[in-house]
Amino acid sequence: MSEQANVRVFFNFRSPYCYLVSKRMFRLFDNFQANLIWRPLGGWQGRSAPDRAKVKIPGTRQDVARIGRKMGLPVNPPPIDTDPTAAGAGSLLAEEKGLLRQYVVMMMWTEWAEGENIGDLDVLLKVGEKIGLDRDELATAASDKARLKQLDANWEEAQASHVIGVPTFVYEDQLFWGNDRLEYLEDIFREKGLVRPEASTLP
Repeated sequence: MSEQANVRVFFNFRSPYCYLVSKRMFRLFDNFQANLIWRPLGGWQGRSAPDRAKVKIPGTRQDVARIGRKMGLPVNPPPIDTDPTAAGAGSLLAEEKGLLRQYVVMMMWTEWAEGENIGDLDVLLKVGEKIGLDRDELATAASDKARLKQLDANWEEAQASHVIGVPTFVYEDQLFWGNDRLEYLEDIFREKGLVRPEASTLP
């Protein structure tokens, strides 16, 4: 059996840089023999503290808008008070149902391209419904104590692994922080011969 690389992905649905990588990151797992170990976060986990965030917002939005234009992605920031916690908890259900990719891509598009508040339960449920999740099941998952506890455990794991921001991809003892760091991880996988045979036919 060919070697499989395990990549832990620390992700916060409130991060614009997670939006920028949200669709592209799944291609890493399409093209290479790698397993996605999903580690969603909630609240301010993996993000700048509130006081620091207030200072960073103008510059960050300029930066994200520039990157978005270059990538062909619309950027329309959500309300400042958007809380990503329910979306993070809901993503654990989506993962269980085999719908993680669709959930992440659609949730981030709704938030950062359409400017919706994904912390609003109605918005969250509409996104879930679009990708095939049951509304009642998602509503329960979004506030489920065990899932919320898992978000906290993920953040503890992130800190123990020296993660300082999102998105961060952790492979063995190496950290790749930022939406623009995937190419370096891809280089390592190529060197290790982990390219999937069918990768050349994928978009």
